[in-house]
Amino acid sequence: MRHVYQNIQNNTKQLAVLIDPDKFLVENTVGFIEKVNQSIATHIFVGGSIVDLDVTDILVEEIKKHTQLPIVLFPGDVTQITEKADAILFLSLISGRNPEYLIGKHVEAVSKLRNTTLEVISTGYILIESGKETAVQQVTETLPLERSNIQKIVDTAKAAQLLGMKLIYLEAGSGARFPVLGTVISKVKQETELPLIVGGGIRNLDQLENAYASGADLVVIGTAFEEDELFFERLKK
Repeated sequence: MRHVYQNIQNNTKQLAVLIDPDKFLVENTVGFIEKVNQSIATHIFVGGSIVDLDVTDILVEEIKKHTQLPIVLFPGDVTQITEKADAILFLSLISGRNPEYLIGKHVEAVSKLRNTTLEVISTGYILIESGKETAVQQVTETLPLERSNIQKIVDTAKAAQLLGMKLIYLEAGSGARFPVLGTVISKVKQETELPLIVGGGIRNLDQLENAYASGADLVVIGTAFEEDELFFERLKK
C-alpha cells in the first residue's frame, strides 16, 4: 500500500475500519460510511473468514460510491476477491502450518488477480492467542502462537521479512478477549523493518493508543464498531 508507506514516512498513525460482509447489511452502507468518513479512519478493510459468493463484490461497489478512502481486501478465501477494491492483502498465514493458507490459496487466486488492477501486497499474517477460539482458527484448522512466547512471534515476523513480504499483520482475531500485547508489538517493530498492522480485541481508546505507542503503524478495528457505532464519536477528526 503506497499510502501506508508514505504515512509512515510522515510519522502518521493509521486506522482501518474492518467491514465483514457476512455480518454487514448492504442497506446500512450509507449511514455507516458517513460515520467512517467523519472519523480518523484512513482505510476501509473488507473481508471475513466465511463470506457467501459475490457478497464482497456487491458491498465493495456500494462502499465505493460513498467514500474516497482506499478500500483494501482482507480476504478469508479466493471467492472474496473483487477488482472493484483498490488493493488486496495477499495473506500468508505464517503462524500456522496448513499449506493451503501458506501457498495453496495463493495459487488459486492468481487467475483472479492476473487481469485486475488491484495492488497486491504480500503480507505475513500472524495469528496470536487471544483468550478464545477464533473463526480464523476454525476455518484454517491452525493454532495461534502463544501470546506469552514473544520470541517465537518475533522470529516468525522476521522470517516473513527475510522471505520478502511487504507487511506484517499481528492478529488477535475477530472478537478477541485480549488484544495483542504491547510488548509483542514493540519487540516485532524493533526487530523488523516492515510496516506493522495490528488488529483484534481493540475496543477502546486506551487500547488503540497503546497499540500506536508500542509501534503499530496501522490499527484495524472491526468488532468495536459492529457492537457500538457510538465508538465513531470518540474517533472523530
